[in-house]
Amino acid sequence: MTESTPPHGTPEAVLHPDEAAERFTVARRHPRESLAPFVEYIWIVHWAVDGTHEQQVLPQPRIHLAAEDGRLLVHGVSRDPFSRKLMGTGHVIGVAFRAGGFRPFLRSSVGALEGTVLPAGDLLGRGDGPVAAAALDTVDDDEMTALVEDYLEAVQPERDPTTERVAALMERIEHDPSIHRVDEVAALAGMSVRSLQRMFTEYVGIGPKWVIQRHRLLDAAEQAHSGHPVVWAELADRLGYSDQAHLIRAFTAAVGTPPATYARQAGSWRPRG
Repeated sequence: MTESTPPHGTPEAVLHPDEAAERFTVARRHPRESLAPFVEYIWIVHWAVDGTHEQQVLPQPRIHLAAEDGRLLVHGVSRDPFSRKLMGTGHVIGVAFRAGGFRPFLRSSVGALEGTVLPAGDLLGRGDGPVAAAALDTVDDDEMTALVEDYLEAVQPERDPTTERVAALMERIEHDPSIHRVDEVAALAGMSVRSLQRMFTEYVGIGPKWVIQRHRLLDAAEQAHSGHPVVWAELADRLGYSDQAHLIRAFTAAVGTPPATYARQAGSWRPRG
Protein backbone atom coordinates (compact mmCIF):
# COMPACT_ATOMS: atom_id res chain seq x y z
CA MET A 1 0.00 0.00 0.00
CA THR A 2 1.32 3.42 -0.92
CA GLU A 3 0.02 6.57 0.73
CA SER A 4 0.15 9.77 -1.30
CA THR A 5 -0.44 11.90 1.81
CA PRO A 6 0.52 9.77 4.82
CA PRO A 7 -0.64 10.97 8.24
CA HIS A 8 2.17 12.45 10.30
CA GLY A 9 0.93 11.75 13.80
CA THR A 10 2.82 13.68 16.46
CA PRO A 11 6.53 13.15 15.67
CA GLU A 12 7.65 15.55 18.41
CA ALA A 13 6.34 13.00 20.93
CA VAL A 14 9.29 10.70 20.03
CA LEU A 15 12.17 11.92 22.16
CA HIS A 16 15.65 12.19 20.60
CA PRO A 17 14.13 11.54 17.16
CA ASP A 18 17.40 11.73 15.18
CA GLU A 19 18.95 8.99 17.29
CA ALA A 20 15.72 7.00 17.16
CA ALA A 21 15.74 7.08 13.36
CA GLU A 22 18.97 5.06 13.44
CA ARG A 23 17.27 2.30 15.42
CA PHE A 24 13.76 1.98 13.99
CA THR A 25 11.36 3.18 11.32
CA VAL A 26 7.79 4.36 11.85
CA ALA A 27 5.22 4.11 9.06
CA ARG A 28 1.83 5.77 9.48
CA ARG A 29 -1.14 4.83 7.31
CA HIS A 30 -4.63 6.13 6.82
CA PRO A 31 -7.29 3.67 8.02
CA ARG A 32 -9.80 2.15 5.62
CA GLU A 33 -12.85 4.29 4.95
CA SER A 34 -15.17 2.46 7.36
CA LEU A 35 -12.80 3.18 10.26
CA ALA A 36 -11.87 6.76 9.36
CA PRO A 37 -14.50 8.32 11.68
CA PHE A 38 -12.82 6.59 14.63
CA VAL A 39 -9.15 6.03 13.79
CA GLU A 40 -6.55 8.76 13.23
CA TYR A 41 -3.91 6.48 11.74
CA ILE A 42 -2.38 3.00 11.77
CA TRP A 43 1.26 2.93 12.85
CA ILE A 44 3.87 0.24 12.21
CA VAL A 45 7.31 0.18 13.82
CA HIS A 46 10.16 -2.01 12.54
CA TRP A 47 13.41 -2.07 14.52
CA ALA A 48 16.89 -3.51 14.26
CA VAL A 49 19.25 -2.73 17.12
CA ASP A 50 22.57 -4.00 18.40
CA GLY A 51 21.99 -4.99 22.01
CA THR A 52 19.13 -2.93 23.41
CA HIS A 53 17.69 0.54 22.85
CA GLU A 54 15.47 2.32 25.35
CA GLN A 55 13.07 4.64 23.54
CA GLN A 56 11.05 7.24 25.42
CA VAL A 57 7.85 8.78 24.10
CA LEU A 58 5.86 11.66 25.56
CA PRO A 59 2.39 10.25 26.28
CA GLN A 60 -0.35 11.97 24.30
CA PRO A 61 -4.08 12.41 24.97
CA ARG A 62 -4.90 9.52 22.67
CA ILE A 63 -6.05 5.91 23.06
CA HIS A 64 -3.82 3.36 21.33
CA LEU A 65 -4.25 -0.30 20.50
CA ALA A 66 -1.10 -2.33 19.78
CA ALA A 67 -0.22 -5.91 18.96
CA GLU A 68 2.26 -6.84 21.68
CA ASP A 69 3.21 -10.05 23.50
CA GLY A 70 0.61 -12.08 21.64
CA ARG A 71 -2.35 -9.79 22.44
CA LEU A 72 -4.00 -6.67 21.14
CA LEU A 73 -3.51 -4.32 24.07
CA VAL A 74 -5.51 -1.13 24.62
CA HIS A 75 -3.42 1.66 26.14
CA GLY A 76 -5.49 4.21 28.02
CA VAL A 77 -4.25 7.78 28.27
CA SER A 78 -1.40 7.89 30.79
CA ARG A 79 0.12 10.78 32.69
CA ASP A 80 3.30 8.80 33.40
CA PRO A 81 6.46 8.78 31.25
CA PHE A 82 6.41 5.98 28.67
CA SER A 83 9.39 4.04 27.37
CA ARG A 84 9.89 0.79 25.50
CA LYS A 85 13.01 -1.39 25.39
CA LEU A 86 13.82 -2.65 21.88
CA MET A 87 16.06 -5.69 21.40
CA GLY A 88 17.35 -7.37 18.26
CA THR A 89 14.89 -7.16 15.38
CA GLY A 90 11.13 -6.99 15.50
CA HIS A 91 8.01 -5.05 14.72
CA VAL A 92 4.75 -3.88 16.24
CA ILE A 93 1.57 -2.56 14.69
CA GLY A 94 -0.76 -0.17 16.47
CA VAL A 95 -3.82 2.00 16.06
CA ALA A 96 -4.02 5.63 17.15
CA PHE A 97 -7.67 6.52 17.70
CA ARG A 98 -9.09 9.96 17.05
CA ALA A 99 -10.04 11.98 20.10
CA GLY A 100 -13.27 10.34 21.21
CA GLY A 101 -12.84 7.64 18.58
CA PHE A 102 -12.48 4.71 20.97
CA ARG A 103 -15.72 5.55 22.82
CA PRO A 104 -17.94 3.90 20.12
CA PHE A 105 -15.92 0.68 20.44
CA LEU A 106 -15.94 0.60 24.24
CA ARG A 107 -19.55 1.87 24.49
CA SER A 108 -18.79 3.39 27.88
CA SER A 109 -16.56 6.10 29.34
CA VAL A 110 -12.95 5.83 28.23
CA GLY A 111 -12.01 7.70 31.41
CA ALA A 112 -12.08 4.30 33.13
CA LEU A 113 -9.04 3.31 31.04
CA GLU A 114 -6.75 6.10 32.26
CA GLY A 115 -3.34 4.71 33.13
CA THR A 116 -4.26 1.12 32.18
CA VAL A 117 -3.10 -1.38 29.56
CA LEU A 118 -5.75 -4.05 28.97
CA PRO A 119 -6.39 -6.79 26.36
CA ALA A 120 -8.86 -5.67 23.71
CA GLY A 121 -10.78 -8.93 24.05
CA ASP A 122 -11.55 -8.15 27.69
CA LEU A 123 -12.96 -4.74 26.75
CA LEU A 124 -14.63 -5.40 23.41
CA GLY A 125 -15.90 -8.95 23.83
CA ARG A 126 -13.97 -10.27 20.83
CA GLY A 127 -10.97 -12.57 21.14
CA ASP A 128 -7.80 -10.72 20.18
CA GLY A 129 -5.06 -13.33 20.64
CA PRO A 130 -5.22 -14.97 17.18
CA VAL A 131 -5.24 -11.59 15.43
CA ALA A 132 -2.26 -10.35 17.42
CA ALA A 133 -0.33 -13.57 16.84
CA ALA A 134 -0.95 -13.43 13.08
CA ALA A 135 0.05 -9.74 12.91
CA LEU A 136 3.28 -10.38 14.79
CA ASP A 137 4.04 -13.49 12.71
CA THR A 138 4.21 -11.58 9.42
CA VAL A 139 6.49 -8.76 8.32
CA ASP A 140 4.16 -7.71 5.50
CA ASP A 141 2.73 -4.30 6.42
CA ASP A 142 -0.35 -4.70 4.22
CA GLU A 143 -1.20 -8.06 5.75
CA MET A 144 -0.84 -6.95 9.36
CA THR A 145 -2.81 -3.77 8.67
CA ALA A 146 -5.70 -5.74 7.18
CA LEU A 147 -5.75 -8.11 10.16
CA VAL A 148 -6.08 -5.29 12.68
CA GLU A 149 -8.59 -3.35 10.59
CA ASP A 150 -10.74 -6.47 10.14
CA TYR A 151 -10.75 -6.94 13.91
CA LEU A 152 -11.87 -3.39 14.59
CA GLU A 153 -14.47 -3.44 11.82
CA ALA A 154 -16.00 -6.60 13.28
CA VAL A 155 -16.75 -4.75 16.55
CA GLN A 156 -19.21 -2.61 14.51
CA PRO A 157 -18.79 0.79 16.16
CA GLU A 158 -21.52 3.32 15.51
CA ARG A 159 -20.77 6.93 14.69
CA ASP A 160 -21.34 9.40 17.50
CA PRO A 161 -21.75 13.13 16.79
CA THR A 162 -20.02 13.96 20.08
CA THR A 163 -16.86 12.33 18.73
CA GLU A 164 -16.74 14.91 15.94
CA ARG A 165 -17.27 17.73 18.42
CA VAL A 166 -14.49 16.49 20.69
CA ALA A 167 -12.13 15.86 17.78
CA ALA A 168 -12.60 19.43 16.53
CA LEU A 169 -11.82 20.85 19.96
CA MET A 170 -8.75 18.64 20.32
CA GLU A 171 -7.47 19.75 16.92
CA ARG A 172 -7.91 23.38 17.92
CA ILE A 173 -5.98 22.82 21.17
CA GLU A 174 -3.20 20.97 19.34
CA HIS A 175 -2.64 23.58 16.64
CA ASP A 176 -3.29 26.81 18.56
CA PRO A 177 -0.47 27.40 21.08
CA SER A 178 -2.27 30.49 22.36
CA ILE A 179 -4.82 28.25 24.12
CA HIS A 180 -3.66 27.97 27.73
CA ARG A 181 -6.77 27.57 29.90
CA VAL A 182 -9.76 25.27 30.22
CA ASP A 183 -12.23 28.16 30.26
CA GLU A 184 -10.95 29.22 26.81
CA VAL A 185 -11.82 25.79 25.41
CA ALA A 186 -15.19 25.83 27.19
CA ALA A 187 -15.96 29.15 25.51
CA LEU A 188 -15.04 27.70 22.12
CA ALA A 189 -17.34 24.73 22.81
CA GLY A 190 -20.16 26.94 24.08
CA MET A 191 -20.50 24.98 27.32
CA SER A 192 -19.60 25.27 30.97
CA VAL A 193 -16.21 24.22 32.27
CA ARG A 194 -17.80 21.39 34.24
CA SER A 195 -19.65 20.06 31.18
CA LEU A 196 -16.44 20.25 29.14
CA GLN A 197 -14.57 18.31 31.81
CA ARG A 198 -17.23 15.58 31.83
CA MET A 199 -17.19 15.33 28.04
CA PHE A 200 -13.39 15.05 27.89
CA THR A 201 -13.30 12.39 30.59
CA GLU A 202 -16.03 10.42 28.82
CA TYR A 203 -14.62 10.66 25.29
CA VAL A 204 -10.92 11.58 25.45
CA GLY A 205 -10.09 9.66 28.61
CA ILE A 206 -8.59 12.52 30.59
CA GLY A 207 -9.49 16.09 31.55
CA PRO A 208 -8.98 19.16 29.32
CA LYS A 209 -6.42 20.78 31.63
CA TRP A 210 -3.97 17.91 31.15
CA VAL A 211 -4.68 17.89 27.41
CA ILE A 212 -3.79 21.58 27.09
CA GLN A 213 -0.66 21.22 29.20
CA ARG A 214 0.52 18.17 27.27
CA HIS A 215 0.13 19.85 23.87
CA ARG A 216 2.06 22.88 25.10
CA LEU A 217 4.82 20.53 26.29
CA LEU A 218 4.81 18.91 22.85
CA ASP A 219 5.21 22.42 21.40
CA ALA A 220 8.24 22.89 23.66
CA ALA A 221 9.69 19.53 22.56
CA GLU A 222 9.23 20.53 18.93
CA GLN A 223 11.28 23.68 19.56
CA ALA A 224 13.98 21.62 21.31
CA HIS A 225 14.13 19.29 18.29
CA SER A 226 14.42 22.17 15.83
CA GLY A 227 18.17 22.65 16.23
CA HIS A 228 17.68 26.42 16.46
CA PRO A 229 18.52 28.51 19.53
CA VAL A 230 15.56 28.83 21.88
CA VAL A 231 14.95 31.65 24.34
CA TRP A 232 13.20 29.56 26.95
CA ALA A 233 11.77 32.48 28.91
CA GLU A 234 10.07 33.79 25.76
CA LEU A 235 8.82 30.32 24.85
CA ALA A 236 7.45 29.82 28.36
CA ASP A 237 5.48 33.06 28.06
CA ARG A 238 4.17 32.15 24.61
CA LEU A 239 3.02 28.70 25.76
CA GLY A 240 1.23 30.05 28.82
CA TYR A 241 3.62 29.07 31.60
CA SER A 242 3.83 31.51 34.50
CA ASP A 243 7.60 31.81 34.02
CA GLN A 244 10.63 29.95 32.71
CA ALA A 245 10.97 27.96 35.94
CA HIS A 246 7.42 26.63 35.51
CA LEU A 247 8.23 25.38 31.99
CA ILE A 248 11.47 23.81 33.21
CA ARG A 249 9.68 21.93 36.02
CA ALA A 250 6.94 20.64 33.73
CA PHE A 251 9.36 19.62 30.96
CA THR A 252 11.76 17.92 33.37
CA ALA A 253 8.95 15.96 35.03
CA ALA A 254 7.76 14.63 31.66
CA VAL A 255 11.07 14.13 29.83
CA GLY A 256 13.58 13.57 32.63
CA THR A 257 15.91 16.45 31.78
CA PRO A 258 15.48 20.25 31.64
CA PRO A 259 14.58 21.58 28.17
CA ALA A 260 17.91 23.34 27.56
CA THR A 261 19.82 20.17 28.50
CA TYR A 262 17.58 18.07 26.28
CA ALA A 263 18.09 20.48 23.36
CA ARG A 264 21.90 20.32 23.81
CA GLN A 265 21.80 16.51 23.87
CA ALA A 266 19.67 16.45 20.72
CA GLY A 267 22.05 18.88 18.99
CA SER A 268 25.20 16.97 19.95
CA TRP A 269 24.02 13.62 18.61
CA ARG A 270 25.29 12.66 15.17
CA PRO A 271 24.29 9.66 13.04
CA ARG A 272 26.73 6.78 12.90
CA GLY A 273 28.66 5.97 9.76
